[in-house]
Amino acid sequence: MLEEAVRLPDGGLYRWRFEKNGQPLQLDVSGPITLDEASLPRIAVLNDVGIGFFMEPDVREDTTAGWLVRFLQAWTPALPPLCMYYQSRTNSYAASRAFVDLTR
Repeated sequence: MLEEAVRLPDGGLYRWRFEKNGQPLQLDVSGPITLDEASLPRIAVLNDVGIGFFMEPDVREDTTAGWLVRFLQAWTPALPPLCMYYQSRTNSYAASRAFVDLTR
């Protein structure tokens, strides 16, 4: 089984994160391929190069179509809700204010 390692912008390799029953597990991936562009792991997995670790929305169409199969679902951690931080100055830009209002 091949695993694709993803190189982060800082040069490090992304560690695959899993969790089951509250117990976290992080794995260093040491596959034969290291990719540094976000769309390449999906393409590699779709071409039977190996397995990949993806955000569900990024491959939802592929799983719905049956091109990819999700496994280790019991080890998939729930993601914390998204948070946005911003300065609460009263003189903020109109575009920033509109974006904050929209995301709320």
